[in-house]
Amino acid sequence: MTATTERPAVADRRATPARNRIPAAGLTVAGVLAVVTATWLTRTEAAPGIPMPGAVVEYGLPVVRLVLDLAATATLGLSLLPKLLGFDDPDRTEPVAARARHWAVAFSLVWCAAALLSAVLGAAEVMPGGVPDVAAYVNGIGSGQGMIVSASCALASAAVGMLAVRFGEKVPAELRVLVAGFGLLPLPVTGHASNWYWHDLSMVSMELHVIGACAWVGGLVALGVLLPRHRDLLASTLPRFSRLATYALLVVGLSGLFNGLVELALSPGETLPGSLVTTRYGWLVIAKAVLTGVVALLGANIRWRLLPAITRREPAAFAAWAALEVTVMGLAFGVAVALTRTPVA
Repeated sequence: MTATTERPAVADRRATPARNRIPAAGLTVAGVLAVVTATWLTRTEAAPGIPMPGAVVEYGLPVVRLVLDLAATATLGLSLLPKLLGFDDPDRTEPVAARARHWAVAFSLVWCAAALLSAVLGAAEVMPGGVPDVAAYVNGIGSGQGMIVSASCALASAAVGMLAVRFGEKVPAELRVLVAGFGLLPLPVTGHASNWYWHDLSMVSMELHVIGACAWVGGLVALGVLLPRHRDLLASTLPRFSRLATYALLVVGLSGLFNGLVELALSPGETLPGSLVTTRYGWLVIAKAVLTGVVALLGANIRWRLLPAITRREPAAFAAWAALEVTVMGLAFGVAVALTRTPVA
C-alpha cells in the first residue's frame, strides 16, 4: 500500500525537468520569430501627412497578441488534460492533474494581462501621435471591446482555476474548459477582417478555427510538458488526444482555408487564384496552409509510428517529436497573428 501511494509523488517531482519544457519554449520562440518576420515583410509605407504608430506599437502589439493567444491556448489545453487523463486511477493521475491546475491559473493571469495590454497598444495604434484614449477605444471599437471581454473571461478562468487548486477535481474539469473556451470566442472579433457579404458564416468558421486550434495545440503542449516521464499515463492518454487532434485538424484546416479564400475572393479588385501570389495576405494564407500541412504530417508520424510503441509501454521519442510539432505550430500561430493585421488587398 505504501509503494502505491509513493510512486505517483516521485513521478510528479520528475514530471517537468528542463528538457520537458522544450515544447512550450519552442512554441513561444517560433511564434515570436514568425510574427515579427511576417509583420516586417507585410508592413506598408506611411502615407505623407498621416501619423503612424511607432515601432514599439507596430511590433509590440502583434507580439503581445501572440502572447495572449498562446496563454489562452495553454489554459484551454491544461484544463482539458484531466479529461484526457481520465479518473479511473486518481493515485497516478492526481499529481499530474494538480500540476496542470496550478499552471492553468498562471496562464489565465498571463492571458488577462496580455488582453489588457493589447487594448492599450490597440488604442495607441488607432490614435497615434499622442496619449492613447483607452476608454474611447474600448467604447467605440469592436476589437477593444473584445479584448476587455477576453480579459474578463481570463480572470474568471483564473478564479475557477484557483477553486480547482483548492478543491481538486470537485471543481469539474468541464466547467474549467467551458470558461476557457468561452474566453476564446471574442478573439476573432479582435483581429480577423471578416467580409460582410458572408459575415455570419465567416464568424462561425473563425470561432471554430480558433477553438479547434487552441484545443489541439494546448492539448499537445500539456502532454508534451507533463507526461513524457509517465509512460503508463502517456500510453492511456495519447490515444484519446490523438482522436481529438484528428477532429481538430479537420476543423482547423477546412475553416482556415475557407476563411482565407473567402476574404480574397470577395475583396474588391482581387481575383482568385492570382491574389494568392500577388497580395501579402495571399502569401500569409499560403504560408499558414503549408505550416498546417507540415503539422499534419508530424502528427501522423506520432499517431501511426510512435503511438503503437507508446501503448505497449515501449521507449519512444514522443517528447522530441511533440516538441518539433509544437514548434511548427508556433510558426503557424505567428503567421496567423500577422494575417489578422494584414490588409487583404
